[in-house]
Amino acid sequence: MRIVQINGGAKGSTGKIMMGIAEVARAQGHEVMCASPITTTNRDAGEDCGYYRIGTFNSRRLNVALARITGFNGCFAWFETYKLLKKIDEFKPDIIHLHSLHNSYINLPMLFSYIKKHEIPVVWTLHDCWAFTGQCPHFTMAKCDKWRTGCFNCPQYKEYPEALYDNTKRMWRLKKKWFTGVKNLTVVTPSKWLANLVNESYLNEYPVKVINNGIDLHVFKPTENEYRNKWGVKEGQKVILGVSFGWGVKKGLDCFIRLASELDGNLFKIVLVGTDEKIDKKLPASIITIHRTQNQKELAGIYTAADVFVNPTREEVLGLVNVEAQACGIPVITFRTGGSPECIDENSGVVVDSYEEMLEAIINNNCADVSRITCINSACRFSEKVKYGDYIKLYSDMVGGF
Repeated sequence: MRIVQINGGAKGSTGKIMMGIAEVARAQGHEVMCASPITTTNRDAGEDCGYYRIGTFNSRRLNVALARITGFNGCFAWFETYKLLKKIDEFKPDIIHLHSLHNSYINLPMLFSYIKKHEIPVVWTLHDCWAFTGQCPHFTMAKCDKWRTGCFNCPQYKEYPEALYDNTKRMWRLKKKWFTGVKNLTVVTPSKWLANLVNESYLNEYPVKVINNGIDLHVFKPTENEYRNKWGVKEGQKVILGVSFGWGVKKGLDCFIRLASELDGNLFKIVLVGTDEKIDKKLPASIITIHRTQNQKELAGIYTAADVFVNPTREEVLGLVNVEAQACGIPVITFRTGGSPECIDENSGVVVDSYEEMLEAIINNNCADVSRITCINSACRFSEKVKYGDYIKLYSDMVGGF
């Protein structure tokens, strides 16, 4: 097969998925072209590995600015999209795999007009809710369900992808027009939770398949480390770990601040990964902070050094940090939010409905009966190689078998 993938980046969580699928596909003899906008983090991705950069730094800045000023996200980047579609024409793909399309790096009406005209089979992995809203990628905390019938008076239009004016009413109608009516399109979601939302949206004309995101089980496993000594953990003291790469209320930062004040410091020590100097200033001195790390083996050691992983996320499509912790043998306590509970079973953690329940679960050691081996076994469901292989099988089914 000849496969084209398009995503908002070549690095980060969604970029890693795109590149991982490409690697597995090439190993099976397929040809793959990956395309994403140029950023400071993907300069090392070269054409020799089938990678195509969309636009330039300056064109990206211009298109983001135009979208921010007007509220029309995905309505610009005409020249960049024309060049991309010309490149796709030359590549002659059997299937196109779309990932994250927001934040103004591609012209959406041009892209979908091309797809409809050429009747190329499409897989579209939704990594958030943006595809069926007027603008926002998440709406759980806003408690908004306008996306079901048509967005307007958006409470979040100044948030990512931010705009100066609320044009969500028109954008919802435009996106519905652009994104519906594709002859052969399958929507993929990382969780059943998101799949259920898709089936309640204007994308419900398409088949929806759940393929969980995966992790590298060769990296995320119990890993020898000296972190407990480094953190000064006393005998009998339990380490509570939190990991995020965008700390704030949505990720439950306030819950850790409360835990620090309400838990006995002689019995518990809190460690947070993914903070920065700005976040550190908001935290009590008793919380140990580790700034963002790109070293996954180091992160596996940090997981292994903990006694329990706490994830008070309030907006989550799946929650791979839950899986990473389990793969390192650590039980999880998480909120019943989005797809986060789908990562947990009775042998790997506890799902709670409130901060008070979370606090009680920690104090009462509700994960006492959860063993390291059952956590590891639970995480095996999320092998990234298996998940990437599921995509290749989906491609083959959609194009008639290869």
